[in-house]
Amino acid sequence: MRKPALLIIDMQNDFILEEKPLKVAGAPAVIPKIQAVLTEFRKRSLPVFHVLRVHRPDGSDVEITRKELFARSPFAVEGTRGAAVIDELTPLKGEYVLTKTRMSAFIGTELDLMLRTLQVSTLYVCGIQTPNCIRTTVFDGIAYNYPVVLIDDATGASTGEVHRANTRDMQNIGVRMVKAGEVPGLLGEKIF
Repeated sequence: MRKPALLIIDMQNDFILEEKPLKVAGAPAVIPKIQAVLTEFRKRSLPVFHVLRVHRPDGSDVEITRKELFARSPFAVEGTRGAAVIDELTPLKGEYVLTKTRMSAFIGTELDLMLRTLQVSTLYVCGIQTPNCIRTTVFDGIAYNYPVVLIDDATGASTGEVHRANTRDMQNIGVRMVKAGEVPGLLGEKIF
């Protein structure tokens, strides 16, 4: 049986809210698209993963390239409102909240084990930020042999130009690009 899962990447207050220093400029535009896709997965009782970047208060688990940034302005600190999922996408009972300390949702997490246990065959990916957490998760998903569908208009970056450059690279490795409005019709279709 074919079972898709939805990965919603880093839709957290520290990366979305206007007053936050790490706000991704393209984030507000993708919220309604993600809500629409999330509704479709919920209607069909399909697995939903809210993937969150979460760090220790002392920053001891922050990658080397972000140590200085974290020291100046701590972000996604465990237990804070900043690390939480935005109110518009609050996880429901039965949905998975998966924390990570790196860009990829696969590195140092139990994601692959959970997907295999749930017999997931295809990953639908949305969220932020296209060149970082989205891209690394997508590339790792392909490396683990999951067909990946990127929901293009439910994925955001700092600029449209950055988003498009990265989606072209993902498309070139075989990632299927779709719009949020196409998802309902695809959920019953064999993707690859």
